Amino acid sequence: MTRSPMARTSWLLCATLCLASCGSTVRLDVPPATAPNTTPHPTGQTTTSAPSAEVTEARAIEPASLQEQRLPSREDADSYATRTDAATLATELAQSLSLDPAWVWSVLSQARFQASVPKLMMPAPTPTAKNWGAYRARFIETKRVQAGVDFWRTHAAELKRAEDAYGVPAHIVVGVLGVETLYGRNMGRYRVLDALTTLTLDFPRGRSDRSAYFKTELGAFLLMCQEQGLDPVRVNGSFAGAMGWPQFMPSSQRKLAVDFDGDGRIDLINSPVDAIGSVARYLAEHGWQKGQATYYAVTPPEPSSSLDTLLTPDILPTFTPTEMATNGASLSAAGQKHPGLLALVQLHNGGQAPSYVAGTANFYAITRYNQSSYYALAVAQLGEAVSKEVHRQNGRKLPGN
Repeated sequence: MTRSPMARTSWLLCATLCLASCGSTVRLDVPPATAPNTTPHPTGQTTTSAPSAEVTEARAIEPASLQEQRLPSREDADSYATRTDAATLATELAQSLSLDPAWVWSVLSQARFQASVPKLMMPAPTPTAKNWGAYRARFIETKRVQAGVDFWRTHAAELKRAEDAYGVPAHIVVGVLGVETLYGRNMGRYRVLDALTTLTLDFPRGRSDRSAYFKTELGAFLLMCQEQGLDPVRVNGSFAGAMGWPQFMPSSQRKLAVDFDGDGRIDLINSPVDAIGSVARYLAEHGWQKGQATYYAVTPPEPSSSLDTLLTPDILPTFTPTEMATNGASLSAAGQKHPGLLALVQLHNGGQAPSYVAGTANFYAITRYNQSSYYALAVAQLGEAVSKEVHRQNGRKLPGN
């Protein structure tokens, strides 16, 4: 007897639920410590590989491998409703998160495979050399700076309140929101349900498998939707599942987002005020030191063992200002007085000489948001450019680094 697609889907779910009830509880892997945003940015000195800053056309995943996993369907070849692994996933998530199995399946059965998502997770087929100058020009430009000025003027009181509550200055919060989404203009057009399900069940071959991480984020997304009364099929975000003005991943939103506008609910998509408070809290929870600079100007030593010594710890603050000087680095006057540890951060400029800054614990905290020294410096310098313009229009001068 031939079953209809609907009957076959119901039979698969029932069979999976029965099997799961006879076995052990499935444990979700703990996701790696990552920033809330997974948008690709150059990693600077970090030893792990990452996609380049520009999202370019990448290698296509093998369609044959996908076809092996997908049951035939005349109605919709991209629907996860007819896939046994999707039904199994629904059962596992329901059990591990104590969610209603019928509800979880009703959501996941509406997810659709998005072919562009695995492609965007892959490195560019022909990587280009890292170039801080080119990267910086994408973010510190007239349109973004003016948008930041407008945002600052509109939300000056909330930015001040966030600084008072979490110790993170206004220009850093403004820098993050400007780099992430151009102040809410570019929050992503993928359904988060589709993106996270695709990356859980069809993570691309050819790079380190992070499907367990996205499975955890998919579970966090389902919990978040239930907690906040959201319709899972109507929430949009990035190709990696990041959401809202600050592009938080679901787990970060559940743990660190705040109702900063006091309306009784957390809404990072429609409330820029909630985004302000949430960004400030995120950075505070990841080591932001109130009252300290983000970075200082520095002249590195000539290529030598001393330069190698300073670069070896990567972006992790390791050296006192005295130790930096002992190894031949020349810090700015302000940097020489820094009370904490510093890192010599190297940023490549294509075929030109690299740029260097001395990064503080606050520079490192920004890299917990997105693990890239290029990203962190762009956030800091965009925020500085906006702040400078705001203060110029107000007739005030800013202190230097």
